[in-house]
Amino acid sequence: MAQVSRVTPEETNQKLQAGKALLVCAYDSEDQFRSMQLAGAISLPEFRAKLPALSKDQEMVFYCA
Repeated sequence: MAQVSRVTPEETNQKLQAGKALLVCAYDSEDQFRSMQLAGAISLPEFRAKLPALSKDQEMVFYCA
């Protein structure tokens, strides 16, 4: 199982800019996603749809407020 750790917003931004991480809003509701969406984030349903094609080494950052 992959290790889970906390990252700072700065670390996350650097990883996103470098294309090394995927930012996922952890809300199932599209309304909550739209109200909490951060730049570059995808919704949880979109993440689930992409999951079969993602590399097992793909770093993912989940957030909720």
